[in-house]
Amino acid sequence: MTKENIYQFKVQDLYGDEFDFASLKGKKVIIVNTASKCGLTPQYKDLEALYEQYKDKGLVIVGFPANNFASQEPGTNKEIAEFCQQNYGVSFPMMSKISVKGDDMAPIYKFLTQKSHNGLEDSEVQWNFQKYLINEQGELVKVVDPKTLPTDPVIVNWVKS
Repeated sequence: MTKENIYQFKVQDLYGDEFDFASLKGKKVIIVNTASKCGLTPQYKDLEALYEQYKDKGLVIVGFPANNFASQEPGTNKEIAEFCQQNYGVSFPMMSKISVKGDDMAPIYKFLTQKSHNGLEDSEVQWNFQKYLINEQGELVKVVDPKTLPTDPVIVNWVKS
């Protein structure tokens, strides 16, 4: 089994520009699937606060809007960008809307959820705002439940370590 890393992936951001994960080498990364009409949507506020506090220390949060759960992200990329900015002042990178499960799962989520790719564990995206913690070598090190807030010690202590 080959342990892959996230640096092989290139995706599009909300504005249609290429985002190359290789640009994140040496940084800790939290990847999170997001939705605008979810009970967990207020986590955007905590994600932004965490990003603001630790971005100068090498943390990057990358959001992937997805409409896989109860149609809670029906918007277009443009609508999602406006929502995130107006309601939560999101300044961390947000990618274009993707699928995080099922037959049309985006390649980066195959990496995140399949042990044969990530070398850590098989997991399933349970709901919006599931977090994937990626170390400075681009390797998956932990999967965090959607209901666990970004301010939880499990996440904050990992970021600070």
